[in-house]
Amino acid sequence: MNELKLIAISVGKVAPLFVKQTTGNVGRIVSAIKKSAISDLNEPNWVETGTLGLIGDEVADPTVHGGIDKAIYMMPQEHYDFWRQQRSKENIETPALEFGGLGENLTCSGLLENEIFIGDKIRIGDVLLSVTQPREPCFKFNARMGYKFASKHMVQQGNCGWYLKVLTVGKIKAGMSIEVFEGPRRISVRAEFSRLTSRQQDSLF
Repeated sequence: MNELKLIAISVGKVAPLFVKQTTGNVGRIVSAIKKSAISDLNEPNWVETGTLGLIGDEVADPTVHGGIDKAIYMMPQEHYDFWRQQRSKENIETPALEFGGLGENLTCSGLLENEIFIGDKIRIGDVLLSVTQPREPCFKFNARMGYKFASKHMVQQGNCGWYLKVLTVGKIKAGMSIEVFEGPRRISVRAEFSRLTSRQQDSLF
């Protein structure tokens, strides 16, 4: 396994998100999926975590995001090349897809969905986190990526990332090492994502 490292920490505010509807019209909703890095390898600023996530991060719809069990969302940086390529194929060049652009709070390196399991614990400095579930795509992710097949591509690739529960609060910054402590290891994030999305593909697409 490659070195596990925290590459970026991102937060977002609730803001308008424009969604193309099946009628061709453009609808306006609110979302906090647009996140940007406030700590990266160039500027490794300290960021405080609370029991409900990173201080300064917001949630637009608490029925599907946030809360104790989905306080923080982690995504491997390894997936960014894929999404940049897909957006390029769709002739989407702006805004550039930077860390936080997939809606994640923590961008990691060296850890993928088939290597991390539900119930595993992750330590970053003094902060202890527990892996709770994969992120499931929705129409907001399509809007964020700028094309209508983004959710389908996430399901096909399995590059979903995972939600974390905060067990011990503290401060973290980009560049810190990540430690993984194995839990029961019954099902990986990747396998759980496949199970969940196989039941919901009609509603996703």
